[in-house]
Amino acid sequence: MPLRVTFVAAARSSPLLAERFADDRPLDQAGWGEVEHAAQELLPLAAAELRYCSPTPRSRATGEGLGYAPLVQLALRDCDMGRWRGLTLGEAMAREPEAVDAWLADPRATPHGGESLMDFITRVGGWLDTRPVDDGCRVVAVAEPSVIRAALVYALKAPPSTYWNIDVRPLSTTSVTGRGGRWNLRFDGVSAQPSRT
Repeated sequence: MPLRVTFVAAARSSPLLAERFADDRPLDQAGWGEVEHAAQELLPLAAAELRYCSPTPRSRATGEGLGYAPLVQLALRDCDMGRWRGLTLGEAMAREPEAVDAWLADPRATPHGGESLMDFITRVGGWLDTRPVDDGCRVVAVAEPSVIRAALVYALKAPPSTYWNIDVRPLSTTSVTGRGGRWNLRFDGVSAQPSRT
């Protein structure tokens, strides 16, 4: 049976436009409210044999709030943004517009002095490829939206530029199935069956 890894996006700790690179802020009251609202729907994922989370405060709190008791995985940390850590994209653009443009255009660029997008995708993909299949076939991982985007780019073997076209909403779930190096994106839900006449 193939391994199934379900990513749960951490609840938000700030409004979308106020999101910061490598944000270490804990969940705010609105974030806790989102977790409580989604808990009933997401609680069944706690039955996964392996439960992980990113090391950020909001990922850990989201996992705990959903009843997962997740194990922190350093490989699921957000991209190292170097001197841009703690800035919004707008703030980084105001300070270093050419550097931001270079970073957005080249997945190997590190104008901020941190980790390149390509290295970030490879790191997250390496974590995905090394999940222990023998310990169980279901894994749940609460992670930052950026980590989930990186995992999807890796799993689909998509060009790195695809990263910028993936929108991961707070508390959304995304699953991949397979095993090291061979992954498929899986969509769950109720499918409409054609009516028989």
